[in-house]
Amino acid sequence: MREVFRNELDELATQLVDMSIKVHEAVRLANQALRSNDLELAEKVIEADAAIDHMQYALDQQAAEMLALQAPVAADLRAVIGSLRMSASLERMGDLARHIAQQVRIRYPESAIPDHFADTFTRMGESGEKIAEATENLLSNPGLTAVPTINAIDEELDELHLSVFAKLAEEPAGALAPRHIADVTLLSRYYERFGDHAVSVSQKVEYLLTGNWEPYLSKK
Repeated sequence: MREVFRNELDELATQLVDMSIKVHEAVRLANQALRSNDLELAEKVIEADAAIDHMQYALDQQAAEMLALQAPVAADLRAVIGSLRMSASLERMGDLARHIAQQVRIRYPESAIPDHFADTFTRMGESGEKIAEATENLLSNPGLTAVPTINAIDEELDELHLSVFAKLAEEPAGALAPRHIADVTLLSRYYERFGDHAVSVSQKVEYLLTGNWEPYLSKK
């Protein structure tokens, strides 16, 4: 029975890695669609999000069955509960990539990004891809060394998010149409939240590896 349970835990870990790969691809393609105003690519991201949702459902169902049938305790219980919470964060990251693509679809054939915001959102997109890749690597090879990297990239996204609002505040009255203000505000928020969910995943991995909740509480 114990061997079966260990195999099931390994399967949960594999499913989380698979989800992170899908999320990484989703944000990469969403960024490309946003930069090039590519409606076809945006639609591809939107449609592909259903696969991430299905993966979360399958993982959560398996985890619930393990809790009911195996009654895990201590580190094993933390692993199952952690998997549930990480799957929720990864699913949300997929949703946020979809939201970016949907903003492309809403504004097409116009671009969702005013020209003078293009550089900022290029950098946000690059940071989004970096943090998705770091999350994928963390889940593929769990360890504490990746946690500071994810935190640092998240800080980059936070700073870029704030810079968008600073730039909006500097705009002369009426210089930007209300729809453009809404677009950059929403897109900036999507990237900022994408980073937050990656940090949430890294915090759960850190907790599973150390059993220490204090680092997590200090970041709240």
